[in-house]
Amino acid sequence: MFAAIAFLLVMATIAGLMVSMTSLTSKRGVDLYFQEQAHLLAKSATEYALLAISGHSIETTGNCINSITSSYDGIYDINTTIRYIGSGFPTAAGACDMIQYASGGDINNIVTAESNGTIIIDVYVTAPSNETGAERVRFHRRTMQKP
Repeated sequence: MFAAIAFLLVMATIAGLMVSMTSLTSKRGVDLYFQEQAHLLAKSATEYALLAISGHSIETTGNCINSITSSYDGIYDINTTIRYIGSGFPTAAGACDMIQYASGGDINNIVTAESNGTIIIDVYVTAPSNETGAERVRFHRRTMQKP
């Protein structure tokens, strides 16, 4: 009888470990799924920002596209900020979000024509944990592009 109780105790411990490992593996899979989806959304938001910039006439409107805010599937918030490097952009306050030196001056003395008009795109994709059921998702992607 003592051996039977010991055997049941060992089997219950093994079963408990199996259930624990299964739930941990399942949670990791869900977390990985939402993180990968955020990564792909950041890539898509970068491409969308490039498309929006190429379809926007700075000369006609007198301003630049500085940010794009969107959401996906009611879960993810996607915030894109665009900053410009170079000369020839509108100089009115708030027209174009220019990259600045640490001393506060604009970077508008570009030496090479190839570098003029470069943009830096920052994309932040977030999803709160109560929406996904997983850990809170926050993904940042920064790219330097020449539209």
